[in-house]
Amino acid sequence: MLYGQNRKSFTSVCHGQLGRYVIYSNAKEITRDNITQELGKALAIHWSNRREIEYLDRYYRGDQPIIYREKKVRPEINNKIVENRAFEIVEFFTAQDFGEPIQYVRRGTDENVSTLINRLNDFMFSEDKGAHDIELGRWRNICGTGYRLVYNDTFADIEMDEAPFGLETLDPRFVFVVYSSGAGKRPLYSVQQVKDEYDVDKYIIKTRNKKFIIQNGKIISENPNYLGINVIEYPLNERRIGRLEVVVTILDAINKTQSDRLNGVEQFIQAFMKFVNCEIDKETFLEMVSLGALNVKTVNPSMPADVSMVSSQLDQSQTQVSKDDLITAIRDVLGMPSREGNTGGDTGQAVYLRNGWDFAEGRAELDEPIFQKSERNSLRVVLKILDGKTDIRLKLSDIEIKVTRSKTDNMQLKSQVLNLLLTSGVEPDRAFKTCNLWSDPEEAYVESKPYLDAKYKTKDQIDSEAAVNKPPPEGDGTVD
Repeated sequence: MLYGQNRKSFTSVCHGQLGRYVIYSNAKEITRDNITQELGKALAIHWSNRREIEYLDRYYRGDQPIIYREKKVRPEINNKIVENRAFEIVEFFTAQDFGEPIQYVRRGTDENVSTLINRLNDFMFSEDKGAHDIELGRWRNICGTGYRLVYNDTFADIEMDEAPFGLETLDPRFVFVVYSSGAGKRPLYSVQQVKDEYDVDKYIIKTRNKKFIIQNGKIISENPNYLGINVIEYPLNERRIGRLEVVVTILDAINKTQSDRLNGVEQFIQAFMKFVNCEIDKETFLEMVSLGALNVKTVNPSMPADVSMVSSQLDQSQTQVSKDDLITAIRDVLGMPSREGNTGGDTGQAVYLRNGWDFAEGRAELDEPIFQKSERNSLRVVLKILDGKTDIRLKLSDIEIKVTRSKTDNMQLKSQVLNLLLTSGVEPDRAFKTCNLWSDPEEAYVESKPYLDAKYKTKDQIDSEAAVNKPPPEGDGTVD
């Protein structure tokens, strides 16, 4: 593969090994004595991952092998059509998971926690976390993993409701995390590759308590690291397999099919002219072509002369069937819904189930716990910063990470579910989270609480009524 050109197939680049390698180390602790040696071993694996990530990113952007195809027979007719289904795949799954911002909601029943979590959500909004999540989601879908940096924002103005922390989505081609090979597979250190003012590579390495900068194989800086490893990896799955690579051979086949269809049309239009048992010179042929007719003489009177076109037209209908089969295979493998419309007589829910949207939702739910695990690691750093700079004191166990998707589908059904839960006596905050009507159920509950308290009995009212109606103990307590 030439730099910047996806001339080979992806299976040739990755040698049939799909997914990115997870980098492990046998070291028990990272110190200045072993950091350069550990970095060298890790970079060898990372460079292999980076080559594949670069290929997949270029593939997503339209640099696909069909562009470099060479045709030996009639090379002048060589259409190179990129039907960029890779872009469609990545954008669909990114929109499905991050089209609505990730929200934090309260776990438990402590009302004071709701106020603190709302402030945390406000901080995330001020830091444009929704946009960062979308960029992170694209990388996860393209190459199977993504990285987020959570840093201490020393320029934040707390009084203006600015977050004391910052978020940044990192390019996975230039960052990685190394894990311990022991039990727990905990992160040992992170590595960021950056350029200095002279365009020379240097590596920023963060362990649990140290920050090293290495350049040209030497440690040029060593400082304490109070935030720990604040580069967090967000794998799409345990094996870091992206959406594209599992169907990349089918995507290549679609490009070939579409290109060959146009080649077939063009070759039919530009068919060769065949002369049988007759002779004609070039000048006479060109003159007769300009007139739109030919007058030829038979070379052998015993055999009739014939002039015709050498052509064989591609069966477009059969080609379309083959192409549709490839597209269906992609949707089946990835769990994407089809685009079929309502054929008449179907309800909206029936179309939802028939076209595979329910199956797509199930696939998305499989990815949620893996994302939430990484998100909790980010929250650990965020809460450490908030604990030192604000009056927000939250624990991870107080926060539930809510991955929301489309809130507009089946709104009537969701509203009926909410009403049923409330009238059945389910705690209102829990009912708001269960019905899946809002992207931020915590904020919706807090804003609706005065109206809910006016319509339904509060917990204090229920406890008070229970105390009043409590039956007296047996006997009057006197002695005969």
